[in-house]
Amino acid sequence: MSKKEFDMIVVGAGPGGYVSAIRGAQLGLNVAIIEKEHMGGICLNWGCIPTKAMLRSSEVFDLVKKAEKYGISVGKVDYDLNSIIKRSRDIGAKLSNGITHLLNKNNITSILGEATLKSKTCVEVKTKSENIELLSNNIVLATGARAREIKGLEADGDSIWTYRDALTPKRMPKKLLVIGSGAIGIEFGSFYNAMGADTTIIEVLDRILPAEDKEIADLAKIQFLKQGMKIFEKSQVVKLTKGKKNLSVEIETDGKISKFSFDTIISAVGIVGNVENLGLNEIGIEIK
Repeated sequence: MSKKEFDMIVVGAGPGGYVSAIRGAQLGLNVAIIEKEHMGGICLNWGCIPTKAMLRSSEVFDLVKKAEKYGISVGKVDYDLNSIIKRSRDIGAKLSNGITHLLNKNNITSILGEATLKSKTCVEVKTKSENIELLSNNIVLATGARAREIKGLEADGDSIWTYRDALTPKRMPKKLLVIGSGAIGIEFGSFYNAMGADTTIIEVLDRILPAEDKEIADLAKIQFLKQGMKIFEKSQVVKLTKGKKNLSVEIETDGKISKFSFDTIISAVGIVGNVENLGLNEIGIEIK
């Protein structure tokens, strides 16, 4: 197994990781960065950027449908779902390549592979071709997070989706339930609703967008309702039954249970940190 020494090692090349690596290099350090999937992390590849690209497509689609209000005749308006997805993925890939360029420009050693801490100064990296040991007295962990899953509502990529499934859909939902009204849930709810899906959003807390200012959340709710979304606050799924073509869902709101049928569910109930298989416990780092 080959060994290499660095002044600084960064594990994870998302916004936290690559910015740290570049700043370290600017200060004169010899830096290595390790990423197991895509440079740029979730934000550029599976989060903020590609969702905004899809939202832009839905915005244009909605605007073109209203063209006659502006004295413009466009005829029948339709969309190509595959082209929307391709545009979103291409934008993410372009920015990811940009991060690779920035890392190279700053003379940072970029390694694609899975990292495990062997000690407080040693990181083992498994790449496709070899295992490498990287040594440094300064190690930054920026491994990000992934979608949280609820027991009984585990994603299957078919009728129950995570954000990754929602970014690369094989079909357009007809009746959609979005569980969770944070940024992720609202973005996907907005996109699919604008593209024609009958969209329902449920939130376990007493208002949507619970991390935002209440005044902003209240104004957003008014707009979403005008756009045709159905919103249930202080609500949760208490029972889910999968049928051959539809999902039978029981939703409890203020102690009252209502039954609905959907063909697709997007689970957007928060995130959990990527701390598994890093070797943290083995070197005495407590995870809470």
